[in-house]
Amino acid sequence: MLVRDAMSTVILTVGPAHTLRQAAALMSARRVGAAVVLDPDAGGIGILTERDVLNSVGLGQNPDTERTHAHTTTDVVFAAPTWTLQEAARAMAHGGFRHLVVLDRGEVAGIVSVRDVIRCWAPAREPAPVP
Repeated sequence: MLVRDAMSTVILTVGPAHTLRQAAALMSARRVGAAVVLDPDAGGIGILTERDVLNSVGLGQNPDTERTHAHTTTDVVFAAPTWTLQEAARAMAHGGFRHLVVLDRGEVAGIVSVRDVIRCWAPAREPAPVP
């Protein structure tokens, strides 16, 4: 199975000037763990994850004044839609992250998460075994 089969093509994008609270509210409303940050002044495409927001709040920073650009990962590992899910899982495990932005011909085509990979590999939900 390929990344294109598992990725979400509905992508939450935010700008570098959004506050962390705004980004978190959008992520929560859409039930996603990451947002693509489009910032042409800082190299183009970055990613903001729920962990980035959590780390900021854990440091006592104010989510109403902190901007996404200060918490965005800009050295992003990108996946191609033609990667296998094994390649995506390997990249996530090696890099220690749970989301990959998918680029197709230099454009954001989707985002794939560990949850997406597991959903493709695991059988449909079954009742838990009784001990």
